[in-house]
Amino acid sequence: MHYSFLFVVVVISISVSLLLALFLLTLKSPNQCSNYLFASFLLLTAIDISGFFYSSSNGLITNLAMMRNLVIFLQLPTLYLYVLSACYSNFRLRPKHLLHALPFVVVNLMFLPRFYLQANEQKIQFLSNFKEVFEVQVNHVLLHLQVLVYLLLIFLAIRKARNLYLENNAGRKVLAYQWLFQLATAISLFYALALLKNIFKFSSYDHISDLLRAALYVFYLVIICWYLIKSLKNPALFRNVDSKQKLVATLVEENRTSADKENTANNSRIKLLNDYMLQKKPFLDPSISIQDLSEQIGMQPRELSVLINHEIGLHFFDYINSFRIKKATQILSDPNNKQITVLEILYEVGFNSKSSFNTAFKKHTGFTPTQYRKKHS
Repeated sequence: MHYSFLFVVVVISISVSLLLALFLLTLKSPNQCSNYLFASFLLLTAIDISGFFYSSSNGLITNLAMMRNLVIFLQLPTLYLYVLSACYSNFRLRPKHLLHALPFVVVNLMFLPRFYLQANEQKIQFLSNFKEVFEVQVNHVLLHLQVLVYLLLIFLAIRKARNLYLENNAGRKVLAYQWLFQLATAISLFYALALLKNIFKFSSYDHISDLLRAALYVFYLVIICWYLIKSLKNPALFRNVDSKQKLVATLVEENRTSADKENTANNSRIKLLNDYMLQKKPFLDPSISIQDLSEQIGMQPRELSVLINHEIGLHFFDYINSFRIKKATQILSDPNNKQITVLEILYEVGFNSKSSFNTAFKKHTGFTPTQYRKKHS
């Protein structure tokens, strides 16, 4: 019964992966590179999962079967490239990205002398007690090391892209980075379970390893379906940062000059900027970016970014929202505006989603819009 359940789960997981991969490969989208990379990740995972159906009991151990077993070394590198493509509008696949396949090449070369180049009888003998085989042990160490490195790279890439977005934009597209972070967290839990499974696999508790294996298949299916539903319903949320942009901390470090003169100039520019925001109200544009604002006030985007994110001490995202929330509080506290709904107010002040408005409003005031209206009306 346990085998039957596992069989059904694996068949469903592989089928869904293949169907979703086919869908992404044929889908016409401005984010074609991202679609191809995520489809590749799905196909690699399907190949990895298909090992469930492989059995050496018939005495046939092929080179292709071993290579299938090692394809896991391509999964996280592909996912990492997908994250980069989802984060950055100027991402392109380059020849240098082939270096991410190096671990896969290395582990295959490691098995070359004592497995790939041997006859079938020697291959069977080689894997007869795989737990004691040096190549297999090294393979597992390298795999878990690769997992740690790439998961770290994925989280760092998401963090940097999110900070760049917050420093240069003020729209709801920040949700994309939250979803990528959630995906990375789920994948991390997945590989943590896989590590636990491998620990039991190399012990005398094989039955626990099998149970964890079944849980991994189900977990994988849930992760992929959840994330694809999110991303396909909101394709415009992705690829909104240029990787050539620099974080404000880097810009400040590159431009350390006379502090006193700079502080005086910055104070004057901050006053001019705040006056412009109050008079012209550019924050009412729900998709305003630091590039847009810099053109309006006649300042270089780089200088404006440093001024807001470093001198004022707020992300551009929060700076813009502070004016939106201030205007919203004025409307909510006016008894003559009781007939205006919260939904109408959020659109009027420059937000384009209720969830982002509620989050920003509570962050700046400590109350929900409804609570604020009741308290001040």
